[in-house]
Amino acid sequence: MARELFRRGLDDRVRALVAWCVGVALYILLLAAVFPSIRDATDLNELIENYPEGLKSLFGLTAGIDLTTGAGYFDAELFSLMLPLFALVLAIGSGARVLAGEEESGRLELLFAYPIRRRDGVLAKGATVGVEVAVFAAAFAVVLLALDPVFDLDLAPARVAGAAAGVAVLALLHGWLALAVAGLTPSKALATAVPAALAAAGYLVAGLHELADWLDPLRYLSAFWWVGRSPLREGASAGGLLVVAVAAAAALGAAAYLIERRDLKTP
Repeated sequence: MARELFRRGLDDRVRALVAWCVGVALYILLLAAVFPSIRDATDLNELIENYPEGLKSLFGLTAGIDLTTGAGYFDAELFSLMLPLFALVLAIGSGARVLAGEEESGRLELLFAYPIRRRDGVLAKGATVGVEVAVFAAAFAVVLLALDPVFDLDLAPARVAGAAAGVAVLALLHGWLALAVAGLTPSKALATAVPAALAAAGYLVAGLHELADWLDPLRYLSAFWWVGRSPLREGASAGGLLVVAVAAAAALGAAAYLIERRDLKTP
């Protein structure tokens, strides 16, 4: 039954997932098409150096970044904010919808009336979110690698793969946190708002901890800090990816545990 639930969850999301993948592919294509003109803008890096330190830190414009290289350009334009943001919207939206959303609509109680343990049903729904995130990450990685020779981006395939893995585990953590919140409450609004707020806080901490001493100890609580903000230039940290992946698995486990221990909302 859990396998059937997983299959149906994927079937329900195929068209939306295709739209997400096409959308991010077009966005990356647009950025890649602009890159040749950026590559020749030799004074761009000097302009960036004159930005306020807080602004540079917040948006991942770290010291030594060279926007005239493919790695520096896409770290700044994609991996510092926009691509994680896209993935988070996808994962949190799916995580909130498949549990709290179904409970709010009164469909979840009917589903769990079948011979399936609640935790197995939640794990199946979590697996659905995981597949969505994995397909999305694979899609933008393939697009980047395909555009590399076309626009002479000079990207290292291993670092593109590491960057995609970083975005994936970041999205999984917050998508499965949405499931965990839904294990506590039937509110879809809360299941969306709580992980979104944590993601925003984590982003700010990762971007500003070097400028504010009181934020520095909190960097260990930021998934963005563990994943890294310059994966194409510096490479992804295997240890950081593992930490975030373990936290994501813990969130999914919490969702399965919590849903077993409360009454479901009835229509």
